Amino acid sequence: MSDTLKQQALAYHQFPKAGKIATEITKPTETQHDLYLAYTPGVAEPVKEINKDPETAYQYTAKGNLVAVITDGSAVLGLGNVGALAGKPVMEGKAVLFKRFADVDVFDIEVDAETPQDFIDTVVRIAPTFGGINLEDIAAPHCFEIERTLSKLLDIPVFHDDQHGTAIIIAAGLMNALELQGKQIETARIVCLGAGAAGVASMQLLLALGANKDNLYMLDRGGVIHSERDDLNEYKAEFAVTTEKRTLLEACTDADVFIGVSGPNLLSEAAVKAMAPKPIVFALSNPMPEIDPALAKAARPDIIMATGRSDYPNQVNNVLGFPFIFRGALDVRASCINQAMQVAAVNALAALAKEDVPDEVLVAYATDSMSFGVDYIIPTPLDPRLRDRIPQAIAQAAINSGVAKQK
Repeated sequence: MSDTLKQQALAYHQFPKAGKIATEITKPTETQHDLYLAYTPGVAEPVKEINKDPETAYQYTAKGNLVAVITDGSAVLGLGNVGALAGKPVMEGKAVLFKRFADVDVFDIEVDAETPQDFIDTVVRIAPTFGGINLEDIAAPHCFEIERTLSKLLDIPVFHDDQHGTAIIIAAGLMNALELQGKQIETARIVCLGAGAAGVASMQLLLALGANKDNLYMLDRGGVIHSERDDLNEYKAEFAVTTEKRTLLEACTDADVFIGVSGPNLLSEAAVKAMAPKPIVFALSNPMPEIDPALAKAARPDIIMATGRSDYPNQVNNVLGFPFIFRGALDVRASCINQAMQVAAVNALAALAKEDVPDEVLVAYATDSMSFGVDYIIPTPLDPRLRDRIPQAIAQAAINSGVAKQK
């Protein structure tokens, strides 16, 4: 980042008031009677009602529209383990996106935790405050254990956006890209570079959508994850395959799909050239992708390319998912965000990209046209239709799968 942009970013966060979020009062407080109702003695009445029936907390408090965005600071953006406090600007940023796109209120919470169990214990103790828990920027493999355990212990949605949010957006874009390239997920040969939270969750979701595990090659720093390796944790071991392939180039040879959730400039032009006809490359490392899109397109003019950046077509951006997923889950008081709800989000996002784009989106992106095709496989973050479509799909899937407490 240039010195100018650095100073702009720091000033943005500091002035005119430090930070990016604040609380607001939602009831009148102008008169003595208002204060009587807001606090003592009037506040005793909802206290007594909630004591009799905890579910009435959704009637008398902000719980039903309040999400905790919680981190331990162990994997903050591309900055690594910067610690809980240094992660706070990112958590506040997440709160901004929740509020801006889906009118969901957020408390950001940064937890100093020595172990996953310490983190879990903290979240369980504060969970009654919230209608949902969004886990954020927690390093693998601890993030898997944390999410799995909290999902079992709590009766509100627990969602690790770095896992499932990323997976949903990847899957939605990929389903459309495969259609455009005349391919099927059931037979597609898929390479995933990166075996952390996003990689594991994305491949799990693709398997749920019909991908063939025998056609899937996942790679970490040790190369292809294969059945002869003895250094795999339980989450990587799930994707071990019997193969002679060891390198990224070997894995990419004749592959239909490359998904990168790893680091910059790790995918070579040679590997892209070795892919099958009409390849699909999702180079999602930010801010620098696994391969520069211009290089990839020069190597393979028949490619469909996606990145995590807003200055290239086909941005895979989690803001397409998590605000609206929580909106739908909160609206029906879902007890979790299960796989059926994730698949519903994938299908709704993929379908929306095939519809006519509203004029206001064209204006926002300073373009005369935008339509389903190689440079538009997924909706844009500023599409106003997301606010209705995705929550509706999530809510209906929650009802259909029996995890909604109200309809």
